[in-house]
Amino acid sequence: MTDYKATLNLPDTPFPMRGDLAKREPQMLARWQEQQRYRKIRAAKKGKPLFILHDGPPYANGDIHLGHAVNKILKDIIVKSRTLAGFDAPYVPGWDCHGLPIELVVEKKHGKAIPPAQFRELCRAYAMEQVAKQKKDFIRLGVMGDWDHPYLTMDFRTEAEIIRALGKIHERGYLYQGYKPVNWCLDCQSALAEAEVEHEDKVSAAIDVGFEVLDKGALDKAFGVSLPGDAKVYAVIWTTTPWTLPANQAVCVHPELQYDLIRTEKGYLILAYDLATQCLARYQLGGSNDRGDGMAATCKGSALEGLLLQHPFYERSVEIICGDHVTLEAGTGLVHTAPAHGMDDYAVGQKYNLPTDNPVGGDGKFLANMPLVGGLFVWKANDVVIEALQNSGHLLHIEKIKHSYPHCWRHKTPIIFRSTPQWFIGMDNVGHDGAEGVERLVREKRSHSAENEKSDGVTLRDLANKAVEHTEFFPAWGRARLESMIRNRPDWCVSRQRNWGVPMPFFVNRETGQLHPRTSELLEQVAQRVEQDGIEAWFSLNSVDLLGEEAEHYKKLTHTLDVWFDSGSTHFSVLRKREDLAYPADLYLEGSDQHRGWFQSSLLTGCAIDGQAPYRQLLTHGFTVDEKGYKMSKSRGNGIEPQDICNRLGADILRLWIASTDYSGEISLSEEILKRVTDSYRRIRNTLRFVIANTADYDHSIHALPVGEWLEIDRYALAITQNLQDRIVADYDRYEFHQIVHKLQIFCSEDLGGFYLDILKDRLYTAGADSRARRSAQNALYHITRCLVRLIAPILSFTAEEAWAVLCGQEDQSVFVGEWHALPSSSQYQVDMADWQCITAWRARVNKQLEEARAAGQIGSALAAEVDIHAAGRDHDVLARLGDDLRLVLITSRATVHRAANEAGQRIEVAASRHDKCERCWHYREDVGADASHPTLCGRCVSNLYGSGEVRNHA
Repeated sequence: MTDYKATLNLPDTPFPMRGDLAKREPQMLARWQEQQRYRKIRAAKKGKPLFILHDGPPYANGDIHLGHAVNKILKDIIVKSRTLAGFDAPYVPGWDCHGLPIELVVEKKHGKAIPPAQFRELCRAYAMEQVAKQKKDFIRLGVMGDWDHPYLTMDFRTEAEIIRALGKIHERGYLYQGYKPVNWCLDCQSALAEAEVEHEDKVSAAIDVGFEVLDKGALDKAFGVSLPGDAKVYAVIWTTTPWTLPANQAVCVHPELQYDLIRTEKGYLILAYDLATQCLARYQLGGSNDRGDGMAATCKGSALEGLLLQHPFYERSVEIICGDHVTLEAGTGLVHTAPAHGMDDYAVGQKYNLPTDNPVGGDGKFLANMPLVGGLFVWKANDVVIEALQNSGHLLHIEKIKHSYPHCWRHKTPIIFRSTPQWFIGMDNVGHDGAEGVERLVREKRSHSAENEKSDGVTLRDLANKAVEHTEFFPAWGRARLESMIRNRPDWCVSRQRNWGVPMPFFVNRETGQLHPRTSELLEQVAQRVEQDGIEAWFSLNSVDLLGEEAEHYKKLTHTLDVWFDSGSTHFSVLRKREDLAYPADLYLEGSDQHRGWFQSSLLTGCAIDGQAPYRQLLTHGFTVDEKGYKMSKSRGNGIEPQDICNRLGADILRLWIASTDYSGEISLSEEILKRVTDSYRRIRNTLRFVIANTADYDHSIHALPVGEWLEIDRYALAITQNLQDRIVADYDRYEFHQIVHKLQIFCSEDLGGFYLDILKDRLYTAGADSRARRSAQNALYHITRCLVRLIAPILSFTAEEAWAVLCGQEDQSVFVGEWHALPSSSQYQVDMADWQCITAWRARVNKQLEEARAAGQIGSALAAEVDIHAAGRDHDVLARLGDDLRLVLITSRATVHRAANEAGQRIEVAASRHDKCERCWHYREDVGADASHPTLCGRCVSNLYGSGEVRNHA
């Protein structure tokens, strides 16, 4: 008895159905590293156009978390897709290695009583440990890059180039020393960059304080009144920082606002007209505006300018001044002004030449010689100040309020504004010509100026704004966000009072405080030393070695640079210096918080050095949250670590989740989401396995057919594959990865699995092994497979490389050596897409009818059915021309088309076949047993096995 199952062309492949990714992926990584796969890809792409994605360096401290994985995998998808698009797209990972967090870890482990040089060595060693640990986890994610040669901001050469970048900015005229308020963390005891500050709710004491008017004559003149000589008059301020009152130097009003002089039982009060009613209610006072003639005593703020007031608890007088920053959002309309403790206060204080005396030390305590609050911590001083105001009668009201207040992003503790001598990059400084972008913008400004106008010159803010205009943003709303930040940001304080950081190697004159006249030359000499011995070359330097006899007149600075300067200048210290990279970068990609962080620091250093942004495109992604939208954290217990996902499910599952999510907003993850992603992965993998298995005996060099000789449905499959590739490549170019995953899922489950491959099984399994019908199908599958593997490769990199090794028969071949698959040109074949859309629509309707018949018990499988279709007009013609191939498309044993008179007469009739079932192909056919030698076979199977083979034209 013949075993007809053995005569079928059943699929065969070493590509397994189960991915077993958690086990296989580490083995693949080991092979890739042994083969130096990244180097081979770079060699293959040499000479291609460059695409540079510059890596924003993660901080070298602690294990990587899900946010790191999102960031690195998005970068990897882009680099790999650009590689397949025909670019040489190197990826050099980096790490940010200096700064306070590492100092804190070393202090906690070794204590503070360590010599500075030894302390820095311990910091360097700890950073190296963290880099090694993070690198291992990043590699496990399948991220392709030059892991053997990453860039570290603590590499000696990089440290030297950071110093040179500082020198360039100094030469351009953007760097200056100033004594002004900066964000000051009381725990760090150091200045903070804007990006290191976050706003959280804080409960503060909000107080209304009266400053007694000293010059009654000026007051009478301003309001047009004549008050009694013994009248008490108070200008009332409102503040949530009572501790800053010891530094008060003025009271500020808006020049254009209206102010009332109001008589109350507490005396006369000066309040903004629009806020007076609610202020009096707060103070529980009645009041009237009185000039003695029934008229309201009101004047503009400008009329009060110069009015002398008495400080509420110090023996000094202060003036009323005018400032446009005064608003009516809260308070009294009069603003307590302490230039040492706020940028608005500082700015208006400069206009009026107010002193910027800072009474608070770096530890947050008032200087010992300060009356009333000497030696007190600022928060404790709040209570002392309030008590003094109560005792003197100057306190009109106090209440606790919850409001948004700046906090240190590391310690999560409130910060203060504190004037200190620091180094700044001036946003409104006019730079020296020389950089290409500066010269271009100067020309633009001149061309846009009227002939009789004088150009004010190009500021760093001008350059940054222009650079933002020329940058492409993904998503587009990032432009407005960065524009607003540049428009409103203060000067950048780049100096820090830390140990572990790149030094600001300046010498300042001990008497004048001015930089050494040979600063640029000296900076280069220091940079050369740092290039050899690291930052210790500066800290251990004897000034005499560089200055000779001048050394006694100059002070060697101990400031270090803000770590945002370190990473923000890597376009200069890394992109410009490595032969495998180029400047400017095509793309910077980071989390959306980096508009105020790395994107901005890079923009400012790029504009200060070169007059342009160091990037052409900016892409931002959101943050990870759980399925309820809560931020993932250890305290909530809702975090899912990338290491755990890789160990349980495999990195490709993690990669598929990241790609399938719209990263422009919050990125949700839960075990349920991972389960759905795993199911999606299985559908893609099973599709891939099917097409690979059914081309196992296909050799393209032998079996390739002209596309015009393929069966029509195979040409249709090729056309929809071309359409898919065009759309997905466009999505890769736009960085819309979730659209790619969606298209791939539909293609695999519906276009292929639900239609083409479902129809194809009969032909692949039952037709003659070397028949035109089967080879036509394999020709199509050859192109579909190679296209599909490449399209998934940037996302499902492990799976794609595994499949590629099977297709090529060589484990050392990488899919990323090539480019997107070159499908046969549409000029080589014809296919009527409208016809096949009609066919697929009717097939869907037939399937619905078959399912209903199956549910009713009329048939078992679809092959047990015979179908009669009554179709009208063009639909009839399209279906009828398929002839007997229509039943193969519908996967029924018979399908007959009848012409309906009109659309109303269109219908589908399903009946169970009355014929016998072919043992080999399972079709129910009238000719089963017609050949006595093969009583269980249909005529088609007999022909395929022992005759000339069946003839197919369409499917």
